Amino acid sequence: MLSSTFCPCGSGRPLADCCGRYHAGEPAPTPEALMCSRYSAFALRLTDYLMATWHPSTRPQGLDSDPVTVWKRLEILESGEEGERGRVHFRATFREGRRWAVLEESSRFVREAGQWFYVDGETALHRLKPGRNAPCPCGSGRKFKACCGLA
Repeated sequence: MLSSTFCPCGSGRPLADCCGRYHAGEPAPTPEALMCSRYSAFALRLTDYLMATWHPSTRPQGLDSDPVTVWKRLEILESGEEGERGRVHFRATFREGRRWAVLEESSRFVREAGQWFYVDGETALHRLKPGRNAPCPCGSGRKFKACCGLA
C-alpha cells in the first residue's frame, strides 16, 4: 500500500507523505524537493513523472526504464535557489547486478509559472568495490556482508 511504503529518497517518511504527493501532481516547492522526487521516480520507474519534470528545452524524446539498475541511496550535498534558478549537488548510489556505483551530479533547475523543472547537470560516475567488512554503500550502517552483500 502506498501510504505505508517508505519513500526511496531516504527521508524515512511514507512515500505518500513525501515524494509520492509530487508524483501525484502537487508541484515540488524547491529544487531539492524536485530532485528528491525525481530520484524516487527513477527508483520506482515512473518515467512519465521524470519526463513531465524535465525542462522542455533539454528533455529527451523518451526514457527507457532500466530494470537492471537498483537505486539504493540518495545524499543531498548542497542545494539552493536564487530567484527562478536552482541547483542541487547530490550523490546517488546504485547497483547493477553485482556491480556498485555512485552517480554524482551538480544539477540545474529553473522555475516557470510556479513550477520547478530539471534542466541539466554535470555528472561523474564512480565505480565502487565494497569489501565484505566495509560499510554497506546503501547507507544502512551495517557491514556489506550483513546487508546488501547477502543478495
